Amino acid sequence: MRALLWLVGLALLLTGCASEKGIIDKDGYQLDSRHRAQAAYPRIKVLVIHYTAENFDVSLATLTGRNVSSHYLIPAIPPLYGGKPRIWQLVPEQDQAWHAGVSFWRGATRLNDTSIGIELENRGWRMSGGVKSFAPFESAQIQALIPLAKDIIARYDIKPQNVVAHADIAPQRKDDPGPRFPWRELAAQGIGAWPDAQRVAFYLAGRAPYTPVDTATVLALLSRYGYEVKADMTAREQQRVIMAFQMHFRPAQWNGIADAETQAIVKHYWRSTARINAVNFRDRAARRRCA
Repeated sequence: MRALLWLVGLALLLTGCASEKGIIDKDGYQLDSRHRAQAAYPRIKVLVIHYTAENFDVSLATLTGRNVSSHYLIPAIPPLYGGKPRIWQLVPEQDQAWHAGVSFWRGATRLNDTSIGIELENRGWRMSGGVKSFAPFESAQIQALIPLAKDIIARYDIKPQNVVAHADIAPQRKDDPGPRFPWRELAAQGIGAWPDAQRVAFYLAGRAPYTPVDTATVLALLSRYGYEVKADMTAREQQRVIMAFQMHFRPAQWNGIADAETQAIVKHYWRSTARINAVNFRDRAARRRCA
């Protein structure tokens, strides 16, 4: 009897140890997760917004195939279940999705490694009168996107300047989600950045918004903010970078021409929040590459 009580006591002792906070029992071994390394940081740093340029059925088939994927897909008109819009999760967040492609943001490359991608069903653009005409986004779709994006941002502490368009991280290849995506509406909900009108007016300094300015000066500011700007870029490539910024932050005019308002907006961003966070992002990316 005494031996039985001793065994029961030992079992209870071991069970108590195993149930300690940070001690996890596994099949055949035990994990102690109470000691956290300082040389680490969250993998997810960026949220990338896309459009599919196809209808929902084609988009779903494409994004569940072998060549491209995204963590989430939101239909143009999400079906309601229990009064809530349904969103398709195609890749678990802990896994890498193939949505960013060749990309660059704030000193980091291969954004698939550090981002979550959300695809929105939208037909994209069509040529009309020799210019690109972009399709609007459905209000129901944006209302479904908002709680999802807020949830992701909160869980990974994603900074406003790291909520980006696909065009921001790949301006030579991509236009999505285009100038009709409601970035201003999302920023009002705490999703991404949007320029402060008073600060933009300060940096505009009385100039007419579309007054031409030095392209190199604007590109230098865009580089500091996070865009990829290379010394050997062609005039068209330079225009594509400026156009990507304008589609995101000044959608009323996105011709890719360096003007006073574009300069004022990016200068406002760079002065307010961009510099410190850009350095931190680059430093962490560099440490990972050197490891």
